Amino acid sequence: MTTLQSQAIVPAGMEFIRDDIGYAPGVLVGKTLYISGQIGRDSQRQLVVDKEAQFVMVFEDMKRVLESAGGSFGDLVEMTSFHTDMRDLPLFMQVRDRYLDGILVAWTAIGAASLCGAPGYFLEVKGVAQFE
Repeated sequence: MTTLQSQAIVPAGMEFIRDDIGYAPGVLVGKTLYISGQIGRDSQRQLVVDKEAQFVMVFEDMKRVLESAGGSFGDLVEMTSFHTDMRDLPLFMQVRDRYLDGILVAWTAIGAASLCGAPGYFLEVKGVAQFE
């Protein structure tokens, strides 16, 4: 049996996720990148309060993980989004479309009572990318 090697993907500025919280922002296994759930916090680890800005931060962090693994949103094949208010879907889709720019991925949206164990988080997104 062959064992696939995995590589933790930890973009600059996200080391605290690995060091303090104990997981990797992304894990590359072969040519598949698994992106951990990204939330709307800034480089100071503070909640981004504005809803649209929080959504943008989520996608900016996903972009950082993708780029650190040598990819882009063009490599994304699957995405799961978790929302504390499903009425935010139109705003979410507007922000998503700025980043995906016509790229179609498999997508599941899930309503959640809370995220990250703290009030104020509206969105968390995880994904899977496939590299050639």
